[in-house]
Amino acid sequence: MNFYLGIDFGTSGARAVVIDEACIIRAEVEQPFEVSPPEFWVDRWKKALVNLITRLPYELRAEIRAIAINGTSSTVMLCDDGGNVLDIPLLYNDGRGIEVLERLKVIAPPNNIVLSATSSLAKLLWMSEQTFFTQGRYLLHQADYLAYLLHGKLGISDYHNALKLGYDVENLNYPTWLTDLSLMPLLPQVLAPGTPIGEVTPAVAKVLGLENDCVVCAGTTDSIAAFLASGAKKPGEAVTSLGSTLVLKLLSRTRIENSELGIYSHRLGDLWLTGGASNTGGAVLRHFFTDVELASLSSQIKANKSNLDYYPLLKKGDRFPINDPLLPPRLEPRPDSDVEFLHGLLESIARIESRGYELLQQLGADKLTCVYTAGGGAKNAVWTRIRGFYLQVQMLSSIHTAAAYGTALLAKNNY
Repeated sequence: MNFYLGIDFGTSGARAVVIDEACIIRAEVEQPFEVSPPEFWVDRWKKALVNLITRLPYELRAEIRAIAINGTSSTVMLCDDGGNVLDIPLLYNDGRGIEVLERLKVIAPPNNIVLSATSSLAKLLWMSEQTFFTQGRYLLHQADYLAYLLHGKLGISDYHNALKLGYDVENLNYPTWLTDLSLMPLLPQVLAPGTPIGEVTPAVAKVLGLENDCVVCAGTTDSIAAFLASGAKKPGEAVTSLGSTLVLKLLSRTRIENSELGIYSHRLGDLWLTGGASNTGGAVLRHFFTDVELASLSSQIKANKSNLDYYPLLKKGDRFPINDPLLPPRLEPRPDSDVEFLHGLLESIARIESRGYELLQQLGADKLTCVYTAGGGAKNAVWTRIRGFYLQVQMLSSIHTAAAYGTALLAKNNY
């Protein structure tokens, strides 16, 4: 029997899902990330990748035909010609690109997605001013790097991850304003997500218990993988990922781009997956409450509306629906009651979600018809009720909530 492996590297942990030809889950393992300094992130990811695969049943591993990996969007690192990471990876929400934003505005066209402090290209420009840059040969996204560890080929990405590098997903090439830059040799070759790249190396096959003909495919981002897993297929259907951050994806016949509002569109077949990502979300909730406390306190929330108006962030800066790297968190006043405080947080995140979908529709995206929910927040029924109050559309549970399942589908459908 043939099996297909999808691996999801999120912000708080990693997960692997194996499906069969009927798209039924045959095995699933996960690993939370321990808190560690940035200089240990790469080693942590490497160990998680090995650990996830080796924890799968041996007899199943021998039948895996294809593997795909997703990572957090715009998490990048610079590697030398031997694939060694030269400095700490810059994560999806790293805003140091603000230092080169004015320089970037001279390079990129107005309203381009790269005109953000957290874009992959902004991060690369920032790297170009650092001492380690002269050793750099390949800019890789998180998913690119992890796939490289399996297939051994440097400098290959997918057009979901490469969007924030400035890759033209409509014409499927790098635009001339980008190819003219001296940075161009560092940019990866871009393939369609799911495209077979190559077989696992013999060494990897031996260590991980995979067959030599197991193929590694081009990956995707975590939020798109969650969309693929959800079951959403028609224009107007959307997926909200309630993970550490808040990610909105609305399937539309119209491509929407507005860098000033943090809005961009991914290509998905003949349609466009338009949306944006906010730095608000589960990470803010977990800053104040444990998972047990969140469940207990949520069950005590009775109303849909509170009297609190927050903008829940852990630090300055948001990307969507307000794209402002200096936007301050608003978490005051904090009431004496934890139930009231959590209610205010949940409702405030729901308002941000609602405003995000309103913006997409105002700019020409298809009318919102229903919202599937993925991520850890999908389990919170009270939060779903509050969100439904603001969104005023049918709220559905994703058929599968694990982004790794969507990535497994990517491996299967393109093998």
